[in-house]
Amino acid sequence: MKIRLVDRGVKLLAAALCAAALCAPAARAETSVEQVLNSLAAVRGFTQVAISPDGARVAWVESLGEKVGGNSAIYIADLRNPSASPRRISAGAGAELYVAWSPDGHRLVFLSDAAKRGQRQLYVAELAGGPPRKLTSLQGFLADPRWSPDGKSIAFLFTENAPRAAGPLQPMTKDAGVVEQRIYEQRLAVADVASGRVRQISPADLYVYEYDWSPDGKNFTATAAPGAGDTNWYVAELCVISAATGETRSIFKPSLQIAVPRWSPDGQAIAFISGIMSDEGSTGGDVFVIPASGGEPRNLTPGMKASASWLAWLPSSTAVLFAEEVDGAAGLAGVDVADGNISTLFTGPETFTASPDLWGLSFSLARDGKASAVIRQSFSRPPEVWAGPVGGWKQVTRANQSLSPLWGEAQSVHWASNGFTVQGWLVPPRGLDPAHRYPLIVEVHGGPSGAVLPDWPRAYNLAMTLASRGYFVFLPNPRGSFGQGETFTQANVRDFGYGDFRDIMTGVDELIEKFPVDENKVGVTGWSYGGYMTMWAVTQTTRFRAAVAGAGIANWQSYYGENDIDQWMVPFFGASVYDDPDVYAKSSPINFIKNVKTPTLVLVGDSDGECPPPQSYEFWHALKTLGVETQFVLYPNEGHAFLQPEHKRDVVERAVAWFDRHLR
Repeated sequence: MKIRLVDRGVKLLAAALCAAALCAPAARAETSVEQVLNSLAAVRGFTQVAISPDGARVAWVESLGEKVGGNSAIYIADLRNPSASPRRISAGAGAELYVAWSPDGHRLVFLSDAAKRGQRQLYVAELAGGPPRKLTSLQGFLADPRWSPDGKSIAFLFTENAPRAAGPLQPMTKDAGVVEQRIYEQRLAVADVASGRVRQISPADLYVYEYDWSPDGKNFTATAAPGAGDTNWYVAELCVISAATGETRSIFKPSLQIAVPRWSPDGQAIAFISGIMSDEGSTGGDVFVIPASGGEPRNLTPGMKASASWLAWLPSSTAVLFAEEVDGAAGLAGVDVADGNISTLFTGPETFTASPDLWGLSFSLARDGKASAVIRQSFSRPPEVWAGPVGGWKQVTRANQSLSPLWGEAQSVHWASNGFTVQGWLVPPRGLDPAHRYPLIVEVHGGPSGAVLPDWPRAYNLAMTLASRGYFVFLPNPRGSFGQGETFTQANVRDFGYGDFRDIMTGVDELIEKFPVDENKVGVTGWSYGGYMTMWAVTQTTRFRAAVAGAGIANWQSYYGENDIDQWMVPFFGASVYDDPDVYAKSSPINFIKNVKTPTLVLVGDSDGECPPPQSYEFWHALKTLGVETQFVLYPNEGHAFLQPEHKRDVVERAVAWFDRHLR
């Protein structure tokens, strides 16, 4: 592993690591970083769950961990016979994912790279038994297979000859020579189940993000846009595509972002979610319905104090079920299409998911609209598969039953800020001693359109590592976050770093007043938008005694021309940087850089297209020039979301050492 390290000429890394190794006082000795990371790495992860159409079986994708090369596997359980062991469906060693049931429930389609490592292909498995049949031999990136209503073909998303996996979180392909934009369009394709013949359906110049079959199998609805896929998701339109000819027509051009298009069972309408969203896959907004023939969409949930993140129609086509992020918790509700009446079916301090593509909440629904399956987890309960009536699920797997949290019991906290009631989560150290005052770390989530919900931390989670080592960890959901409706989510438009920052600092004040927090030992961290807020925070206050800025943004004006997804910025800033540079300048940390006194660790991947390395270089260079204690680490071949385990581990170890050095 080669990591590029830039510092001020002092042996900062060695000192930091030494500080981390020192024995802390007994009152604060919790768990070593190694112990925490090993515990988190022991979790069996679940990335998808799918209930069979008749609700009798459930299939899921389970990660097998780094020790077996990061492979994953598909299992099936018979819900009618809970005592029977799950059965594995596999094409061989490799990554197996994106499982989907045939309409009759007798077959499964999934993607596997068993034939060639890194190259996914479609496989079909018969529930009755026998080895899965390899259906395709394609070159490129495949995703999201779905059976046609008659079970004779399988649609999927296909990026032919793609040099990398789709999505802006991946490491960007490096430029060299004459720079020209090479666009690889993700197209809608269909494979014939009997012959394996593949047809690319959607136009060659159109990038398709999400899709759904019409009930008669003659059309698709899709979110799509021409041009570069990573950036044009933000301007995608709702389309109808002919399954026979590929003829495509737009039926709705939204002012904001759209996601999760779903055709009603009667074929008359299409439901989708729309709102202001800062990241593809991080969905939140209101539920809309539009006639399948086109027309004006109707908002079914105006003024809802929650953010819908996933949806499915009931068989009657009279109501839509949707997962919602609500006040920092997970919910599931139904909305009547005729009158907009909303019925809450479930809510709780946890996270439930089913889709492999979304960061937020989702669920898998059987044909009757009653049975469902989800992956449930919380701060105190590791992930497991659950299935049963909507909101009345029963546990199916017990892969992680031996695990218990190394941190204290998280609390949902609320406080008032500028007319809003803001919510966040406070995770205390385990074995909290009220007579002792503990350091506090504020971790700001990315987005900004997102939210912290209670879930079990993945491997290499910084927040829970810190909480396991004697820190309070504060996870705020300030304005701009999902969970309190569109007015709240849009409240930071043209106001980055002001109202949202006040929300966070007011929350910090509340915690210091009500909990045993040492006000002289407060640090701040975050990644992406959280990295920006960390850079912003140290330019606005000296209250933070240490900071770790991951993949941050120092200068919105230069960032506009550097990042690969610039379309996301216009809805939030109201104009491009060329039309209104002042609104970008007022929120740029670099314009307040001479205020910084806080020791700041800066981290980024060298192939990050969302928050490019020059932003971190610029911030680090300014701190170094101004004599502020700093360190800059550039990780090779990493994008916005790190993929290499040794780099993810290094980020946590380095950040913990930085905070230990300055706060303990």
